[in-house]
Amino acid sequence: METLIPKFGSLRRWVSLRGWLHKLGEGSIALAYNAGGITFLFLDTLHILFTTKLRWNATLDQMHKIGVTSLPLVFLTALFTGMVLSLQSAYQLRLFAAEQFTSDLVALSITRELGPVLTAMVVAGRVGASIAAELGTMKVTEQIDALKALAVNPTRYLVAPRFVAAFLMLFVLTIYADTIGILGGYCVAVFKLGISPHQYLKRTINILMIKDVMTGLIKAFGFGGIIALVGCYFGFKAEKGAEGVGRATTLAVVTILILIIASDALTTAIFYFF
Repeated sequence: METLIPKFGSLRRWVSLRGWLHKLGEGSIALAYNAGGITFLFLDTLHILFTTKLRWNATLDQMHKIGVTSLPLVFLTALFTGMVLSLQSAYQLRLFAAEQFTSDLVALSITRELGPVLTAMVVAGRVGASIAAELGTMKVTEQIDALKALAVNPTRYLVAPRFVAAFLMLFVLTIYADTIGILGGYCVAVFKLGISPHQYLKRTINILMIKDVMTGLIKAFGFGGIIALVGCYFGFKAEKGAEGVGRATTLAVVTILILIIASDALTTAIFYFF
């Protein structure tokens, strides 16, 4: 009997390992399938944008939903980010009697990274989920099938306006977030830390270069495209009623956030290390 215990334990470990390998294989296949689907949707959207006329009324409506209605949330996020960044950096710089460099750190951090990334994450949680839920509801209620039956291309009718709107509005929202974030750092530096307003603004202007600002804005274009494409893709894949719509929305938001972080790291490496 004692000789059977190790064998049973080995068998159980083998079964457990097999289960993990099975899950890993399924996850890898699903990852490759979704990556291919998003890529094909992107290529199809580009083809439609360059070969057909854009529905500007729908695009302007989406620009309002994506951009204008996101302004208050982006304002609060950028303002408090700038204030916290100024407080934390000043706390460390005070150890070296270098509080005057607070403006430099805030300006570079906001324009290069925090402005575009936090703005994209805020919009992803708000707009990406909305797009996936809206299109997912249309899918499970067979409205998208009805469009196909009427010879209407769902990509041209639903995806292209959202893609263009998110592509443009993330650029505008990032400029807005950069300005508000630097303003938040200014308020803390001037009214809390006692730094001269003239000195803060002068150092901010002197430290910022065109490359720093453009890096963040180029990232914003990419983030906007990711939010629209991934939200639309998982919305089109929704099935099995309300539960399927909820699952598609969750997958869309999680995928968008992962892609934003990954593309941000890749873009930063390209611009500053290659």
